[in-house]
Amino acid sequence: MTTEPAANPAIALPAAPVIRAGGSLVAYMWVAYFLNYCDRQVVFALFPVLKTELGLSDMQLGLTGSLFLWVYGIGCPIAGQIGDRYSKRLLVVLSLVIWSGVTVATGLSTTAVMLLVMRALMGLSESLYMPSAIALTANAHAPENRSRAIAALTTAQIAGVVAGSWFGGWMGDQGHWRIAFFALGALGLLYSIPYFLFLRGVREDAHVETKKSDAKLPILDLLTVPTYALLCVAFPIFVFGLWLLYGWLPNFLHEKFSFSLSDAAFNATAFVQSASLVGMLSGGSLADWLFRRTTAARMWLLATSLLFCAPCLYALGHCETLLGTRIAACGFGFFSGFMMANIFPAAFEIVPADTRASAVGVLNLFGAGISGCATLFGGMWKKTLGIEGLLTCTAAAYVFAGVALIVGIKLLFARDYARIRA
Repeated sequence: MTTEPAANPAIALPAAPVIRAGGSLVAYMWVAYFLNYCDRQVVFALFPVLKTELGLSDMQLGLTGSLFLWVYGIGCPIAGQIGDRYSKRLLVVLSLVIWSGVTVATGLSTTAVMLLVMRALMGLSESLYMPSAIALTANAHAPENRSRAIAALTTAQIAGVVAGSWFGGWMGDQGHWRIAFFALGALGLLYSIPYFLFLRGVREDAHVETKKSDAKLPILDLLTVPTYALLCVAFPIFVFGLWLLYGWLPNFLHEKFSFSLSDAAFNATAFVQSASLVGMLSGGSLADWLFRRTTAARMWLLATSLLFCAPCLYALGHCETLLGTRIAACGFGFFSGFMMANIFPAAFEIVPADTRASAVGVLNLFGAGISGCATLFGGMWKKTLGIEGLLTCTAAAYVFAGVALIVGIKLLFARDYARIRA
C-alpha cells in the first residue's frame, strides 16, 4: 500500500508546485547521470596518451580507475545516509556542480600524482549523486513500474560510457586530450542551472510501500537483512567484471587488433553498451511484468544475468576473431542489462523505506571496493596472467554468485520480503 510521508524537514529547496510526472524526473536525472559517466569514463580512452605525456606506468594507469572507485565506494554509504536524512534533490545538484569542477581541473594535470589526486576527488564528488538519484527515481514510481524507471535512468550509464570513451579517444587522436576534460566539465556546470530549477518542484517520497526503520542510524537495519547481505556479495562480483572491461578492454583491443585509439574505444564500448541498453530496457520491462506473478522476479533476473554473462566474459578474452569478440561483447552487454535494471529495485523490496539511499550507497561501497581492484589488477597482471586470464577467473566468480543467488531466493527472500511489510 502506498503511503504519503512528510517531506524531509532539515534541508529544503525553495517551494514550488509539486511535479508529479515521473517521466519528466527520469529525463532530467538521465542527463545528469549521462554527464556523470562521460566524466568518469573519458580517462580510460586516453591511457596511451597519458602514458606518453605524463609518464604514467601501467600500474598508475590502473590506479586511475581504482582510486576513483575506492574513494567513490567509501563516499557512497555516507552520501546515502545524508540523502536519507536530508534533501536528495539538493544533494544531486551539488554533486553535479562539484564533479564538473573536478573534471575541468583534471584537464590541468601536469604530473601522474596530480592526475591521480583528481581521480580520487572525482570519486568523492560523484559518490554524492547516485544513492539519492536512484532513491528519488524509485520513490517517484510504484513497485510494479519501478524496474522500468530505473532501467530508463540507467541507460544514461550506457550512453555515457560510449560517448565519454569515444570522445576521449577522438580528442586524444587530435592531440587535444586536455580540452576533452574542459569541455565536459563546462557542460556539467551549465546543466546544473535547469536541473536545479526543475528539482525544486519534485516530491521526494511519493511511493513508499515498505515500513520505516526504527533505528537512529537507519543504515544499521540493512545489516540485519540476509537477502540484502547476499546482494552485497553478488553485486561486487558483477561490477568487478564490468569495470575490468571498462578499464582495459579498449587497450586490450588496441594491442590485439592494432586499432587506433578511437577505433579501439568504439569497439570496446559500442557493442557491449548498445546490447546493455537493450538488456536494461528488456530486463526492466520483464521484471515489472513478472513481479505481478512472483515477488522474487527481480532476484531471479539477477541470477540469470550472472549465469549468462559468465561464458560471454570467457569468450571476450579468448576469441581470435573480431567478429567473435563483438558477438561475445553483445552477449555480455545484453545479460548485464538485467542486473543493472534490477539490482536496486530488488534491494528496495527488502529494506526499510527510509534506508533506500543508504541501501544504494552500501551496495556501491562493496561494488566499488572490489571492482576498484579490476583496473589495478589489469595493470599489475597485464604481462603475467593477462587480461584473458583475469576474464576467465571473473567468469568463474560469476557462476558462483549466480548459484548463490538462487539458493538465497529459495531460503531467504520470502521471509525478508514479508518482514518489511509486516
